[in-house]
Amino acid sequence: MAELGRNVLYKIENDRLFLEIDLKAEKTPSKSGKSLIIASTHGNKRIFQDQEIFLGLNLYERVQQKKEE
Repeated sequence: MAELGRNVLYKIENDRLFLEIDLKAEKTPSKSGKSLIIASTHGNKRIFQDQEIFLGLNLYERVQQKKEE
């Protein structure tokens, strides 16, 4: 499998796209702090060198906002 971004591996086999994401990987805070990033391609990435086919993926967990008193 080839790396496509943070915690995103992929392969193409028999005209099928396979993705692998480790759901137990360390989560990193988003820039806004509203979510924890599990996996990301960091924008759209070309998955075929000879074709205009792209993949963009973000897998994240929302952070519980603390209520102010």
